[in-house]
Parts: sequence; structure tokens; C-alpha cells
Amino acid sequence: MSDEHALGEDAHRASRVYGAAADHYDWTALSFWDRFGAATVSRLQLPRGGSALDLCCGAGASAVPAAQAVGPTGHVLAIDVAEPLLKLARTRAAGAGLANIKFRHGDATCTGLEPGRFDAVICVFGIFFARDMPAFAAEMWRLVRPGGLLAVTTWGPGLFEPANGHFWDGVAAIDPSLVRAFNPWDQITTPQALTDLLAAGGVADPVAEPLPAVHRLDSPDNFWDIVLGSGYRSTADALAPDQREQLCQTTLARLRALNITTLQTNVVFGTARRPSA
Repeated sequence: MSDEHALGEDAHRASRVYGAAADHYDWTALSFWDRFGAATVSRLQLPRGGSALDLCCGAGASAVPAAQAVGPTGHVLAIDVAEPLLKLARTRAAGAGLANIKFRHGDATCTGLEPGRFDAVICVFGIFFARDMPAFAAEMWRLVRPGGLLAVTTWGPGLFEPANGHFWDGVAAIDPSLVRAFNPWDQITTPQALTDLLAAGGVADPVAEPLPAVHRLDSPDNFWDIVLGSGYRSTADALAPDQREQLCQTTLARLRALNITTLQTNVVFGTARRPSA
């Protein structure tokens, strides 16, 4: 699983994008990672002494709360393709004194783990990176033990609006071919879309709940921190340095003029419980 050559094409791309984004990932402007990772875990009411698998774990936003929830007699395995994010996660877990969590570098869509092993399988803002999302859902479901839970969290509609629209307007003025060329999170933004996807992967009786939410910035300039610490980094890094600077200045000038410091961060929480044997 740690062999870089074992990763598929989609995993390689996610690894490059989020490996680069790791240098901003834990900045204050990106506190939504922790907010929604913890919110996903809190909904599961994980049992003390239980086991959890966190796929596409990033910097540990859901893996660390999961390890705290299951306690020292429980265990969490967390997998991600971006080694720089895993380095952040390991540091964070060590700082919290958590010895019950293991981070593994690898492709979350093909773990090779034995079926029915975990009380909970968690994927926060990760399922949309798989080219075959129903197959990824099926893989996650395979790993849930009888009576256990699957939790999949996705972004809802209007992510980072109104700043988002100004960002893409700026991209279009520089290189129209890059507009939403890497924007997979837009594929599943409603409860119906998420439950349909999970059902297509064989998940039994999935349910999904939307949560309207906003994210507040200290200043409009903090939006660029989000660009560099998220999947938007793919677009920024595809530009030449002078073009990237142009995009930054154009976008931030618009946000400053409108004093935009509140962004939409709507999410959709999806869950399913595997029937007991």
C-alpha cells in the first residue's frame, strides 16, 4: 500500500494536488476541515473500544476525533494518498497523545483489507475523487461489520460562494480551459445524489441530511489561503507564476471591493447501517 507505483491515476492526481495543498492545510482560514470532520464523527456515536477506518483522511480532521471517541482500547486506521497530509496527521495525533491510531499511505479505493472489519468506515470530502464512485462506495460498504456504520460526507451546493464565482471568472479571463477542470466535489451536492450513489454501490438503505453552513474569514484576503489549501490548488498550480499572481490579485480585489468574508460551506452527511448478521 505504501508503494507509490501501486496508486491508480485518480489517486496520483489527488496525491499531487493535496500534497501541494498541505503547506496551507492547517491554516486558520481552512478550519472547516476540522469542523466537518469532527461533526461527521460526532453523529456516529462510536463505541468505546470500537474500530474505525477513515478513508481519504487528509490531515486527520476526522481520524483524530474518531480515535478520541473510541478511546485507548479502540483503534483507528486512516488512509490517504498524500504523504505530506499524513505527516501533518501523525504530528497532530502525537500531540494529542493518541497511540490508538495508525496512518497509512495508499489508495483508499482499493485497501486490500479483509471484509467486515470495522465498526465504522468514514470518508469525509473524499468519495468524489474516485473515477468510479459506486465502486468506491461498494468497497467502503464491504469493510463495515454487521451492525456497523458507513459515513460519507460531501460538500453541498454553492461551495465557497460568493467568492467561488469571482475566482472562476478570474480563471476564465486567463485560461478558459482550466475553468472547473478539476472540480469533482460538484458531482454530488444533494442528499438525493448522495443516497443514489451509495445505493448504486450496494449500500443498504442509505440516508442523507443536508446541513446549511457558512464559513467566516478574518478578511477577504484569506480566501487565497483556501485556494492554496484545497482542491483549488490544482487550478492555481496549472498557471504560470505571473498568471497565478494575476489571478490572486484580480480575485482578491473583487472580494475586497465587496468585503466578502462569509462563504457558503453547505455539506451533506450520508450514513448507512449494515444489517446485523
